[in-house]
Amino acid sequence: MELPPVVARMWGREPVSRRGPKPRLDVATILAAAMEIADAEGLAAVSMGSVASRVGVATMALYRYVGSKDELLTLMADAAAPDPPERGGLAWRDYLAAWTRANRDLLLRRPWLLLADRLTPPLGPRRLLWLDRALDALSGTGLDEGQKLRAATALTGYALSDATLVHGMRAGAGRAGAGIAGAAEYGAVLGELLDPHAYPALSETVGAGVFAGAEGWTDDDDFRFGLDLLLDGIEALIERR
Repeated sequence: MELPPVVARMWGREPVSRRGPKPRLDVATILAAAMEIADAEGLAAVSMGSVASRVGVATMALYRYVGSKDELLTLMADAAAPDPPERGGLAWRDYLAAWTRANRDLLLRRPWLLLADRLTPPLGPRRLLWLDRALDALSGTGLDEGQKLRAATALTGYALSDATLVHGMRAGAGRAGAGIAGAAEYGAVLGELLDPHAYPALSETVGAGVFAGAEGWTDDDDFRFGLDLLLDGIEALIERR
């Protein structure tokens, strides 16, 4: 079948033209420049013009290598992924814990990935390498292929949701007068808003002080708590098999 242009570009499967002058650039150089801009200034600063300026070509010249800004963002989202963690001799559970943490930490190091337009399901070579390693960790557990894929998808979603929450809390704390500066402040706001008759269970939870003191759901203990819930579920599924 004919691959979509952006997919062919990610995999280096585009037809190579032997006519005309030798290209001055390549996609890897363009992506490196785009990611430098995103890392330094955020995703909003990435445009075809800003990237073209950084690599020293006219904006229109960039379209010879990347079809559109949306395509550029898709390519960036895949290129930004490092190699997945090595498994070594880790058991499936220990490896998937490290795998999910590494996935979450990547999103926190490069929060612009939370906003980038990414293909779902992943189609880029680097993202698919992460998926391959997660599936490999579950080989020999007795789960069928569909169950392994759904388990990997659930862990990926957890890494994304946790990173989104942590980044949102950090961003709110860094803006004077905007957002909620930490879990304790969030709990205090809820204490002012909630009617115990309308929200009895949530009011009891807030009244117990679960948001006070530590950073609440944004600290590492809370990340591990949620991760263990998912891994416990996968383990229970394996045992039933």
